[in-house]
Amino acid sequence: MSLNPDLIRARCAEIDASLARLEEFHRLSREQFLASQDGLDVACYRLLIAIEAALALCFHVSAKRLHQVPEEYAGCFSTLERAGLIPAELSSRLQQMARFRNLLVHVYWKIDYGQVYDVITTRLDDLRAFRAAIAGLI
Repeated sequence: MSLNPDLIRARCAEIDASLARLEEFHRLSREQFLASQDGLDVACYRLLIAIEAALALCFHVSAKRLHQVPEEYAGCFSTLERAGLIPAELSSRLQQMARFRNLLVHVYWKIDYGQVYDVITTRLDDLRAFRAAIAGLI
């Protein structure tokens, strides 16, 4: 089966929109970021949307191009790595991001907002790189 270009474009657009919103937090210091509950909520939501869109892309490519359905979120990125579709370093960082997604979704009362700030200020390029790699498949 072939990849669905419309689905890929839609998920890439979701990543782009979320990253644009998350970039707004780059101009805040850690203290400013942590002081705004509304900002924390927006940041967590947009980070979750971006990660979910990346996972949706990962599972789509894995299923359609590789004819595999990984059993776990983090494992999806290693599947694409083994197929040579993304570099090992990016796969490793995205696997960590998938695990971070699980914290956002399942253990929300234990969220370390300092860690959210760190992800926003240091890891958004990983989502950009992944988005570019997958968009390049269509």
